Amino acid sequence: MINNAGISGRIPLVLSDMDDIRAIYETNVFGPFAVAKAFAPVLAAHGGGALVNILSVMTWVPRPGSYNSTKAALWAITNSLRMEHDAQGTLVVGAHLSFADTPMTTTLKLPKANAAEIVRAIFSGVAEGDIEVLADEPSRRVKALLSGPVTELARGLLDDGSDPFSQK
Repeated sequence: MINNAGISGRIPLVLSDMDDIRAIYETNVFGPFAVAKAFAPVLAAHGGGALVNILSVMTWVPRPGSYNSTKAALWAITNSLRMEHDAQGTLVVGAHLSFADTPMTTTLKLPKANAAEIVRAIFSGVAEGDIEVLADEPSRRVKALLSGPVTELARGLLDDGSDPFSQK
């Protein structure tokens, strides 16, 4: 089962209306969790299968707004679900990808990932039994930077190592 949901929240958190933040969390966190919860018994009844939560490279990159924190929350939920569903034989996969060409990213002036390559990487990871898929190069670069300063994580998004969000 592929579990994908996401709406953007780019207004700085302290300037955002609490109802707007709750709506973004409902979509990006509680929605996928509710789907996973609903399908867990179905997957168990069919021998386990796989649950793939589509996350984001932005799970790890601090930016203003609530989108990143929702993807980080779903990452943590994915890791907990993996432990909880292991006994029923369900592979729980966290799939991280950078910016795909979707309506949510049309205004971003960043390189976009090839959707077919992303799908191939995710299906290959599931076939191999991987618990985490870093579906493109920006995701691999940013994940590799996690042990360093949090202020440097955005530099992993671009091939040249520059910060695409820098105000300079």
